[in-house]
Amino acid sequence: MATVEEHNAPDSRPTDSSNSADVDNDADSATSDDVGGATLERKLTNTEHTAVPKPGDVRINVKGAFIVEDDDEPGTPEDDFDTEGYQLERRGIRLPNHKAVVSHIAVDIGGSLAKLVYFSFEPGDEQGGRLNFLKFETDKIDTCIAFMKRLKKEHMQRNGLGSDHELCVMATGGGAYKYYERIKEALGVEVMREDEMECLIIGLDFFISEIPREVFSYSDSNPMAFVPPSSRTYPYLLVNIGSGVSMIKVSGPREFQRVGGTSLGGGTLWGLLSLLTGARNFDEMLAMAECGDNTNVDMLVGDIYGTGYGKIGLKSTTIASTFGKVYRTKRRAERESEDYGGLANGDHIDSAREYMSSTSPRTTSRTECGPQMTNSNDDYPGTSASNYFPKSDADPHNSNRQPFRPQDISRSLLYAISNNIGQLAFLHAEKHNCAQIYFGGSFIGGHWQTMATLAYAIKFWSKGTKHALFLRHEGYLGAVGAFLKRQPEGWGRRGSMDGLGLMGGVLEKLRVKTDGGEAQ
Repeated sequence: MATVEEHNAPDSRPTDSSNSADVDNDADSATSDDVGGATLERKLTNTEHTAVPKPGDVRINVKGAFIVEDDDEPGTPEDDFDTEGYQLERRGIRLPNHKAVVSHIAVDIGGSLAKLVYFSFEPGDEQGGRLNFLKFETDKIDTCIAFMKRLKKEHMQRNGLGSDHELCVMATGGGAYKYYERIKEALGVEVMREDEMECLIIGLDFFISEIPREVFSYSDSNPMAFVPPSSRTYPYLLVNIGSGVSMIKVSGPREFQRVGGTSLGGGTLWGLLSLLTGARNFDEMLAMAECGDNTNVDMLVGDIYGTGYGKIGLKSTTIASTFGKVYRTKRRAERESEDYGGLANGDHIDSAREYMSSTSPRTTSRTECGPQMTNSNDDYPGTSASNYFPKSDADPHNSNRQPFRPQDISRSLLYAISNNIGQLAFLHAEKHNCAQIYFGGSFIGGHWQTMATLAYAIKFWSKGTKHALFLRHEGYLGAVGAFLKRQPEGWGRRGSMDGLGLMGGVLEKLRVKTDGGEAQ
C-alpha cells in the first residue's frame, strides 16, 4: 500500500496564547476524595514555605511558569563537569514563584536514552528557580549517575546534611529496574521506582495544563501554532515514540489504557542508520536526513504509473515502496559495470547516473538543508537526482565509493518509520474515538521532517477530522511525571495533578491493610 508524503498540518489549528497557566493556590480550600469507598478530606494550601510531611516532598508552584527561549545560562552544576556524553536542553522552564527547597531529582531511563529533570534556584533566591532537562545515551548511564552525584553534592552544600532535605531519586522507565542497584549504591540515597505509563500521562497532562507555549500543531506555513494551556479534550491518544512505540488512550485525569504499539520506532531507525551510514548519533542521523532526497531510493507512484493515480487519491509523489528503487538501480549499475569491463559492484558510472535522472519524477537543487521547500510542488525538499552518484575525479575503478548517498538513505528511513507510526496512530485514534493525538518521545526531537510527516499522515488518513499535536519537551514526559510524583500527602493540584500525592498514599495504606499489616 502506498504511504503518505505531503507535509501539511490539519486545517483547523489552535491559535497562539501567551497567557500564563492558571494555578489554584487558594489557601485553606477544603475538598474531599472518595477512594476505595473511603471519603478523605484534604486542604489545598499555598506551599511556598510550608513544611512537608516527608523529606523531599514539595508541591511545585507553577504560577507564572514560562519556557526560557534559547537559554545561554541554564542551571548546570557549579563545578566543572565533563560535558561529553550528555546533551542539555536549553529550553528550561522558569518557575519564578517557587521558592521552597526541592529535594528530589527524576530520571526516565529508556532503551536508548536516559532523561533527567531537576530543579535549580536562580541566582538570588527571590527570583525563584527552574526545571532543567538533560539527556544521556543509556550506554553511558555512568555519566548520568556521575551527574546526579554532582547534583547531590550541590544539594548538600546548599541545604546542609540534615535528613529534612535528604535527596531522593524518582526513577521510571525500564532502566529504573535494570540500573536500580547501581544508582542506589553510587548515590547512597533513596531511589523510588514509578510506573512508566503513569508517569507519561502525568507529565503530558502537566504540560498540557500548566505550561504556556508548550503544545503546538505543525504545518509548513505555521510550524508552531501554540495551543493555550488547559485546552485538552478527553479522550485523547498519546503516541510515545522512543526505542519502540506505545499508544495510550487517556480517558480522563489519571485514567489511561495502553491500546497498542509497534516495535518499529526510534531504535529501529537508529539501528538501521548505524548499519547503513556513518552517523555516530541520532542527531547526526536526523541532520543527514534533512539534507537527503528520498526519491533517489524510494519508488513513487509516478515511477509506476508515470503520473498520479487520481481515482484512488494518490499523487505521483506518493511513496509506493520504501527503498523500492534500490534493487533496480543496483542491478542496473552491475550490468553496466560488466558492459564497461567488469568494474566493481556499485561503481559510480555515468550510465547509472543517467538512469537515475531518467527515472526520477523531478530534479531539484538545494544549496543548504532546512525546512524551506524548494520543489515546484512543495513536496520533499532534496538534492538533484544527478547527485545520486557523486561525481569524482578519482579512479573510476575505486570500489570504495558508495552507490547510495547516506543522506538519501536517512531521509527514506525517517519517512518510512514516521509514516508507519502515523498510520497506526490514526487507526487507534479512529477505533477509540480520539480526536486529538499527542506525539511524544525523543524520536521526534523537534525535527521538522518528522513532525511534518506525522502531521500530514494524520490529516491524510483522517481527512482532517483528527489533529496531531506536539510538545517542545516531548522527550521528557516520563521524567517530568516521575518528578511530579514526589508530592506531599494531602496536597492536590488542579486537573490531572489533583490529589496526586494523596492517591499514592491512600493506595499504599489500603495495600498494607489488605496484606494484614498496619499502615504507617
